[in-house]
Amino acid sequence: MPDHARTVAVITGGGQGLGLAIAERLVAEGCRKLVISGRNVLKGEAAAEGLRASGADVRFLPADMSDAGEAAELVERALMRFGPVNALVNAAASTARGSILDTTPEGWDELMDTNAKGPFFALQRFAQAAVAAGHPASCVNIVTMSSHCGQSFLAGYAASKAALANITKNSANALRAHRIRVNGVNVGWMDTPGEDAIQRQFHGAGDGWLEAAEAKQPFGMLVKPGHVAGLVSYLLSPESGVMTGAMVDFDQNVNGAYGE
Repeated sequence: MPDHARTVAVITGGGQGLGLAIAERLVAEGCRKLVISGRNVLKGEAAAEGLRASGADVRFLPADMSDAGEAAELVERALMRFGPVNALVNAAASTARGSILDTTPEGWDELMDTNAKGPFFALQRFAQAAVAAGHPASCVNIVTMSSHCGQSFLAGYAASKAALANITKNSANALRAHRIRVNGVNVGWMDTPGEDAIQRQFHGAGDGWLEAAEAKQPFGMLVKPGHVAGLVSYLLSPESGVMTGAMVDFDQNVNGAYGE
């Protein structure tokens, strides 16, 4: 089990879903200084209160990741609260729909700003602070299997996450001389409250959609946040050694495989 007793972390999108699962994992493994962010203040404050029950100093800071200034300021506020920050998880994202035929310029900008621009400038401020302080650090970007291509109704989303995948590799290369590692996880179809809302809003799903979907999957389930959280914890920890610039496909469908 990774030891996060010395981890001081910022997790965007940490108020629910995968971001919250990662926060819970880090706290369970010893992290005692943690900032989580999101746009829903009620959910975020409730999540922080629950995490504090384990004895950790957890703060929820509202932030809109589509605003590059707010993304950088989030890290700055964490630095002011805790001093050196050595772990960053970019988990906040927009999954707005739109194909090549109907995506608007405004929709494109919202996706790019939230899924690529915001994470870029959060990582930039995080890295600047680590370089200035002279300590090693680790970032994990939550990407998606759709970054390889994606469904037709996810054109802008897939493009924005493909940009984040490149940001992951490019920054890993640029920052390795400073002992700052950057890795990413391409997450497959995942069982989260956000996915439930998406299925109901955009795909007309009703009660029982999850059970029906999982019955069709090779392993009888969708990806679970707790499983991904374990990988992210490992990637953030010293146990992952020199690993940097990696994009891990976390899915039960093998990219590039075809029916036989």
